[in-house]
Amino acid sequence: MKQFTKQTAVLLTLVILCLTGCTPTPKGYVKRATAIMDKRGLYATGDGWYNMKYGLIHANPQTMEEAHALVSEGLEVAGGKHSGLIEATIATQNDTASWVMPTLTVADDIAQITLPHFMGNKKEGVRYAETILNDLPRTLKGAVIDLRGNTGGNMYPMIAAIHPFLPDDNILGFRSRTSSSYVNTDYVCRVVGVAKQPHLDCPTAILIDSLTASSGEATLICFRGLEQVRTFGQPTAGYASGNIPYTMPDGSILILTTSKDVARTGEEFCDDPIAPDSLTETPLADALQWLKDKTMVE
Repeated sequence: MKQFTKQTAVLLTLVILCLTGCTPTPKGYVKRATAIMDKRGLYATGDGWYNMKYGLIHANPQTMEEAHALVSEGLEVAGGKHSGLIEATIATQNDTASWVMPTLTVADDIAQITLPHFMGNKKEGVRYAETILNDLPRTLKGAVIDLRGNTGGNMYPMIAAIHPFLPDDNILGFRSRTSSSYVNTDYVCRVVGVAKQPHLDCPTAILIDSLTASSGEATLICFRGLEQVRTFGQPTAGYASGNIPYTMPDGSILILTTSKDVARTGEEFCDDPIAPDSLTETPLADALQWLKDKTMVE
C-alpha cells in the first residue's frame, strides 16, 4: 500500500507540474509573455519599456481576459503598431480561403503581374509562385508588378514569383536590436521550393497604394535602389517590419515585431509609409506610359 501511495504521489506531482506549465495562471501568462517581449521586442528598450515591464511583472490579473489585455498593452510598447495578440478562438480558424492566386498577362512584350497577399501553406506557396514563373516569357521589354491591396502574409512566395526581375545580390535585410540578416534570390527559391530562373533585364514598374503592407512592402523593398525600377501610386501602409509569432499555452498567439526591413541601399523601413517615385491616381496608365517611353528611348 505504501508503494502504491508513493507512486501515486509522484504521478500527481508530475501531473500538477505539467498542468502548471501547459496552462499557466493569468499571472504566469503575463510573466511568460513579458519575458518574450523583453528579449525580442524591437522597441523593448528605454524608460518606456522599463516602466511597462515593471507594471506587467507586478500585475495580478485574475482572469485570462485581464491577462490578454495587459499583454496587448505591452505589445504596443515592445513591438509597436505591427504587433498584437491573436485570441485562441481566432488563431484556430482556417484562413486559407481569404487569399487568391496571382495573375499574369502579357501584351506587346510587357508583362503585367498582380501579386495579392498570401496566407497559404507550403504546397500552396509553390503553386502561388509557379503561377507566375511557369508562364513568364524569357524575354520582355518591360514589366508591371502590381502590389496594390497586398496586405502581407508570407513574403517568400511573393518574392519567389517575381525573382527573375531581381539581381542575385542581397535583396532584403532584417535589422533587430542586436543583429542583422539578409536574404538573396537563391535563398528565397530554396525556402519556397521552386527552381531558380534566369534574370530578366528589363524596366520594371511597381504599383503601390495605402493597402500595400507588411510582406507587400517587403516585396517592394526588394526593388529599392535598382536603376530600371520606378514605383507608381500612393504611399504604403507603413508596416515594413519583421514579425515572429509565439504560440502561448492557451492557444493564443503573440505577434511580436522583432526587426526593421532593410533595403540594399542601407535604408531602414518600419512604421512610416513608403512613398512612390510617382505620386499618381492613375498608376497603371502612368506605369505603362513610362515603360513605353523607356522602350522607345532604348
